Amino acid sequence: MVEKKHFRQLSPYLYEIPQSYRSDMRVPARIYADQELLSQIMHDQSLEQLVNTATLPGIVKYALAMPDIHQGYGFSIGGVVATDPAHDGVVSPGGVGYDINCGVRLLASELEEGEVRPHLSDLATALYHRVPSGVGGSGFLNLSFEELDKVLTTGARWALAQGMARQEDLLHTEESGSMPGADPSRVSQRAKQRGRTQIGTLGAGNHFAELDVVDKIYYDEAAAAMGLFEGQVVVQIHCGSRGFGHQVCTDYVQSFQRVLQKYSIVLPDRQLVCAPVDSPEGQDYLGAMIAAANYAWCNRQVLAHQIRLAFEDVLAGRVADWDLRQVYDIAHNMAKLEVHDVDGRPLRVCVHRKGATRAFGPGNAVLPDDYRGVGQPVLVPGSMGTASWVLVGTEGSMNQTFGSTCHGAGRTMSRSRAKKEVRGADLKERLEARGISVRAGSLAGLAEEAPVAYKDVDNVVDVVDGAGIARKVARLRPIGVVKG
Repeated sequence: MVEKKHFRQLSPYLYEIPQSYRSDMRVPARIYADQELLSQIMHDQSLEQLVNTATLPGIVKYALAMPDIHQGYGFSIGGVVATDPAHDGVVSPGGVGYDINCGVRLLASELEEGEVRPHLSDLATALYHRVPSGVGGSGFLNLSFEELDKVLTTGARWALAQGMARQEDLLHTEESGSMPGADPSRVSQRAKQRGRTQIGTLGAGNHFAELDVVDKIYYDEAAAAMGLFEGQVVVQIHCGSRGFGHQVCTDYVQSFQRVLQKYSIVLPDRQLVCAPVDSPEGQDYLGAMIAAANYAWCNRQVLAHQIRLAFEDVLAGRVADWDLRQVYDIAHNMAKLEVHDVDGRPLRVCVHRKGATRAFGPGNAVLPDDYRGVGQPVLVPGSMGTASWVLVGTEGSMNQTFGSTCHGAGRTMSRSRAKKEVRGADLKERLEARGISVRAGSLAGLAEEAPVAYKDVDNVVDVVDGAGIARKVARLRPIGVVKG
């Protein structure tokens, strides 16, 4: 059991569990936190999971945890691990998670809160009707298997061809919303069956569509590049690959159980099942995972289209400009082959980010021209009723964390416990009393995501900003929430 005495503090916001802590560790384990967050993190098994990931074949430098870390499947949520394919480095489905390419999209209006507030209730209702949500929910699209394969191969470009995207949307999406390397033939028929009807749906759990107001600007140059200003109304979309991605992960967790012996891989936890990146099995998983990532980018793109329609439904003729432009879209459950500096030399590594966000710094060639000078936008959603944040990646994230930072607040309470301690009806009433219009298909589902079940997102962001692995740009305040 990891205890505070096992940590070595390297800086005000960085702690290390040395490689000597356990004989099977190949690298040290590092966690970004302050004393308060570290105390909260000690309450579950996430630190043991972090140590376990430090045993993976081919891991380089260290196993990393962001301040929003909490217990997950195999890997802790908030974990970052990079492996070297040239030296037996592995890819692990548990290091990506079941909701492949769960991510966040930020849309910005040119409206101020005072212009929207008189129409807020109608707008929240329109969003609820335009954005299908709930467990297993189906949307307005029912794709053939042939058309679904096009989605899996082309991602958000499929939505562009259907008139549900703009070229500027794709430009302001990680990987332009379409990651190369997808292989629909490596996806099971069961996954495809689950995915046919769920494009353009939000799902349940911690997924949401949220109306926010830009509460405060912290970095003028980056805010100007993104077109953000204080008092502005913006929209966040938080969702992923739905049942399709869940099935892809399920399929490969099961099939990888059979390949451990083949490659003589010994693990402290079978939830870490993995295969060498360059093996046939590893390539099969990456082909299926990328297909799920493209599905998720298409899903968020179609949702963005529906949200634009909701704004038009309610605000046309009532305000001068109801249009929404895309600020950025990022993933936080992915494994990607990237080149990073390792011990002073560029190295191709497989970076697992599970509940962690890519945070590339200024000057990176993959960023769109308007953000290259300030760094990649990073979107950190709060926990319904609390703040959310817009950050940018930094040179520090490139040097310390393989270009990664936090992805949210991070749970401190299980969903079952939250439902026992919070009444959904009471929570809805409290949020409405604070001027936050709430639309939810399930009061029990609302209770699961109560702010009390999460860490303080402001505290989490203070840590990554203080550690230099992201920089604050803008704080967002919620005024409307749509939940499944």
